[in-house]
Amino acid sequence: MASFPPRVNEKEIVRSRTIGELLAPAAPFDKKCGRENWTVAFAPDGSYFAWSQGHRTVKLVPWAQCLKNFLLHGTKNVTNSSSLRLSRQNSDGGQKNKPREHIIDCGDIVWSLAFGSSVPEKQSRCVNIEWHRFKFGQDQLLLATGLNNGRIKIWDVYTGKLLLNLVDHTEVVRDLTFAPDGSLILVSASRDKTLRVWDLKDDGNMMKVLRGHQNWVYSCAFSPDSSVLCSVGASKAVFLWNMDKYTMIRKLEGHHHDVVACDFSPDGALLATASYDTRVYVWDPHTGDILMEFGHLFPPPTPIFAGGANDRWVRSVSFSHDGLHIASLADDKMVRFWRIDEDYPVQIASLSNGLCCAFSTDGSVLAAGTHDGSVYFWATPRQIPSLQHLCRMSIRRVMATQEVQKLPVPSKVLEFLSYRI
Repeated sequence: MASFPPRVNEKEIVRSRTIGELLAPAAPFDKKCGRENWTVAFAPDGSYFAWSQGHRTVKLVPWAQCLKNFLLHGTKNVTNSSSLRLSRQNSDGGQKNKPREHIIDCGDIVWSLAFGSSVPEKQSRCVNIEWHRFKFGQDQLLLATGLNNGRIKIWDVYTGKLLLNLVDHTEVVRDLTFAPDGSLILVSASRDKTLRVWDLKDDGNMMKVLRGHQNWVYSCAFSPDSSVLCSVGASKAVFLWNMDKYTMIRKLEGHHHDVVACDFSPDGALLATASYDTRVYVWDPHTGDILMEFGHLFPPPTPIFAGGANDRWVRSVSFSHDGLHIASLADDKMVRFWRIDEDYPVQIASLSNGLCCAFSTDGSVLAAGTHDGSVYFWATPRQIPSLQHLCRMSIRRVMATQEVQKLPVPSKVLEFLSYRI
């Protein structure tokens, strides 16, 4: 079985340039279990990078200092995360918003984390409460951590202090995502088969439980305008939710095995999902159509055998901020970068035991976490988006597919705006 279509010469595919590595400290007593790095994340403003080191700890590092550390030592630098320190100028500044390194002990195995930031004009959705324990300002940056025991802990990124402890889930909190609109609405996905919606501006009040999954929920993601949530899980599940009414919009059908990761494109017109069936699908979330399929095994397994290729399970998928590229991470020890108009990778990198990946805030770097608690970084494909693509993204940010299809323009333009060519 091959990793690429027969017409593709693997030797001609560009190898992504390694930027650096952050290695987890040695495990206490050589413990293997619990070292996994299930989640990596970049702060919305690009100030911080965070990852779960395993053994209950999350590491927060200033991203600019981390990147500078890499670049000072050439194209590749291996850094022991326990020795990464800020310059004296930063560490002695005394200002609350100065990026500082933190190691957070969460008290249990960390499965998920997410950054959230606030904007003042987004008020709490609970209008009857006149007093709140916390007043989140515009400069507030929070980190949510989802734990093995079902708890969610909310931390102040600048101080490393614990602010809230959310306790309603009964199983592992597998994923977390903040609404991108600055409302501090947090959604959690759990192995207890539910998604829960929390309002952190209302002291972490749980607003809603979203039910519909018949099995574990693996991942969730907001659309860029915060109006739609995608959740994916075991038993081939891909669900879309209306986050104004908290109702299910539709189920997307097409995968043949557990779906473990999802991400929207920057304009909200596309949705990427990754599955153990060795495929990444790119959907039109407005119509439910599959627009693209990125395979990780050739010939692709038939539906009845889609769960058998354990060495090709796709673990993670992430959309780049240019809207042109998607990164996927699979069990075949490879990271792939895809263009949305090509069915084969345009760039690849080697990675053993990878579990998760995410693009940096500016899209120039991809970070991936592994079973041993470490993180690896690569330069992402560089391409200047065409004027046509930028126009398409501008239009699609404000228009659903059904609205686009009503525009009085030539059919070829409609197909382009709908990502069908």
